[in-house]
This record gives sequence, structure tokens and C-alpha cells, in this order.
Amino acid sequence: MRIKYSLPIVFFVALVIIEKENNIISRVSGKLALKQTPQTPVQPSRSAGAPAERDVSVPSVGKLSSAFTLMKRRLENYSDDQPASLEAAPPAPRPPQPIRRHILLLATTRTGSSFVGEFFNQQVDNMFYLYEPLWHVEKTLTLETGGTNATAAAKAYRDVLRQLFLCDFSLLESFIDPLPVDHVTASLFRRESSSSLCGEAVCGPFVKGVFERYHCRNRRCGPLNLTAASEACLRKEHRAIKSVRVRQLETLRPLAEDPRLDVKFIQLVRDPRAVLASRMVAFAAKYNNWKQWAKNRDMPIDDDDEVKKLKSNCNSIRTSAEVGLRRPAWLRGRYMLVRYEDVARFPVRKAAEMYRFTGIPFAPQVKAWILKSTRASEETGGIYSTQKNSSQQVEKWRFRLPFEIVQVVQKVCGPTLKLFGYKFVTSEEMLTDKSISLIEDFW
Repeated sequence: MRIKYSLPIVFFVALVIIEKENNIISRVSGKLALKQTPQTPVQPSRSAGAPAERDVSVPSVGKLSSAFTLMKRRLENYSDDQPASLEAAPPAPRPPQPIRRHILLLATTRTGSSFVGEFFNQQVDNMFYLYEPLWHVEKTLTLETGGTNATAAAKAYRDVLRQLFLCDFSLLESFIDPLPVDHVTASLFRRESSSSLCGEAVCGPFVKGVFERYHCRNRRCGPLNLTAASEACLRKEHRAIKSVRVRQLETLRPLAEDPRLDVKFIQLVRDPRAVLASRMVAFAAKYNNWKQWAKNRDMPIDDDDEVKKLKSNCNSIRTSAEVGLRRPAWLRGRYMLVRYEDVARFPVRKAAEMYRFTGIPFAPQVKAWILKSTRASEETGGIYSTQKNSSQQVEKWRFRLPFEIVQVVQKVCGPTLKLFGYKFVTSEEMLTDKSISLIEDFW
């Protein structure tokens, strides 16, 4: 607004000055003409190429007048809507920054999360993948009773995840036992399950006499240098973490709202009956009671601690999924629910859907790994292997659990089964009849 009013004033003052200067020049010219005498004759006119002394000053006034005339025209055309000629040019646009994705695969034990995690671990060109880094946090926070404080654990899990997504390993270091020395450790849980931690950039010189339980298998490396891991992480375009330790999706809301991150949550679920059957094999010592009940075809009472624990696990999974499926504002476009059974039956299709959800191109080497791994024979895959005939894994539990145990699971986990589209078994014949699918196709 100051420019709008000050420029007309300047123009008016300039016109006054010009007018006065023209009058002065006219009076001076007149006086010079009156003083001319025969003794002082008027000099003859000069040729066009030889300017007189008076010719130098008079044209300059004309030029000045023309300049102010041009300024007047500009002032007449000036408006608030068109200030471009009087303002500085806008700054040049910045080049577009690369979009960095952060993927968190949430699951519980024996749901096929290791297999699904490989969908991202195999994206070695532009993905930094970490396998169960929260194992160290859970171990440190475990109480003498064998449990953890849920509130303290949730905050610790969230803080460690945030730092890892930012390629900062310092907070995780404080939970590793024994503590790393100069940011070097030989005790990182399942290091060999992360291609990013066994890559050439992170593989340090082999140290003789230092035992590393979870050592890299594709090359001979020394203990893990977490500083080198951080630098390698920063060079990758995307980051992915797999964890079976986060109990409630709601506790991760600060990650979704952190402007430094672009987190996509993928929750992997599986039929609770299949999960129980798998845990009875993988964690036999912890599931002795269930094994005994299955052997004797007994039905445990509802008040039994093991039954309560099963119910709590089912409720926790269902609650997290309900939060995600409600699509609250902080989760819109950030949550995807995946059933293991769908992954096992259609692995390439589901992997492509996950990549499409994250906004990352589906690499050919990932598809090739999936095709190879899902056609493995029974001899190739062990309990913890990610190479199995996936289509055979879906129905295996139906021939491991007796009908009595299935009834117990259906009773305490009924709402969870319904939410995820798993059909109830009503008889022993139905349980073992392969022609009857227990998975809703239009879930």
C-alpha cells in the first residue's frame, strides 16, 4: 500500500521540477538573445554532426520528460492485482525430494510373519530391512514374573521404532546385552535374517575368537558395527521393520503423526486355531498343558491360565484390527490388514498388493524369490524356515488339533474368528474334510 501512494507523489514532484526547469531554461535563453550585439554576433548554425554547447543540455531535458511520461503511463496501468513489475521475482522452485517410505509389519508369533517379511527383505536395492529389533527391548523389560509392564513396553517399542526408522541405532544399543563397545556388537538378534545387515557396506573384517551366534551366512563378516549400519540405512530409499511384539496398534499413533516419517502399517493375522497348533510344535515346552489336553482329548476349563492367555491374545489382535478397519484420520491410507491364508494361497498376488499399498515398485527379484520359496518341498523347510510349500501350510492344523481343542479355541476366540472371516467347525467330520474350506473367500 505504501508503494501505491508514494509513487504518485514522486511523479507529481518530478513534474513540478521539470516545469520549473523548463521555465528557467526559457528565461536564460531569452536573456542570452537580448545581450547579443554586433560586437558579439550570433554564431552560425552548426552542421548536424557538430553539436553546440547549448545542444547538450536541452535534449537531456526532453529525454527526462519522456522518461517521466513513460513512468506516468506505468502508474496509470498499475493495480494491486498486477504488482509483478514492482516486486522481486519469486524464488526458483526446489527440485522434488525422493519419497521415503517406512513400513512396519505387525504380527504375532507363528503367523507367517518371517515369510511375509522376506517380501521386503528381498528388495535389496532400495530397502533397509530389520528383523525383530524389538526382541532386545522385550528381553530387557521382562520382569521376574516372566511378563512385561505393558505401558512401559509400548512406549519403549514406539521410541525404538521411531529412531530405527530414522536410521539411529543409539537407543537400541542401550537394550543390547552385553552393551556394544564403540558401537560394535556380536549379539544382535537374528542378524542373518536381515540382508541389509549382511551387505558388503556393513560387513566388517572377521575377528578371530569372537563368537557371533547370529552371524551372516552369505559372507564371512566380523561383529556388527552399528555406525556402519546407520550409514547404510541412510543410503537406502525405504525402510521396513518386522515385529511380533507390538500389542496394540493405537500405541503407534505418534509414529503415524510424526512429520519426519511416512509409515505404512501392515497387520498380518492368521486363524487362531492354526496359530495354536503351530505354537504347540515350535514352543513345545511352553505349551505342555495344551499338548497334554490334546493327547487326552480333554477340554480345559475357561478359568485356566493358559485359556485366559489365549483369549487375551485373540482380543489384542482383534482390537488392533478394529482400530485399523475403522480408518481413523491418523490411519487413513496407512493401514492394511492381510490374512496369512490369502498370502499362502496367492503369494505373488498378495505381495504385489502390499507393494502397491506402500507405493513402492514390485521388484522382479522379489517375485522370483516368492515363486522359488513357495514351491519348496517338505524336506527343504524347517519349523523356522521361510521356504515351504505355502499352499500346504494353510490346512495343516486341521489334522493336528483334536476337535475338543478346536472347540475351546472357537469359544474364547469367536469374535476374532468372525472378524477375520474364519468359519466355525461344528463336527469332527467337518474338521478333517478337505473339501470344506474354513476360509471366507469374500471376506
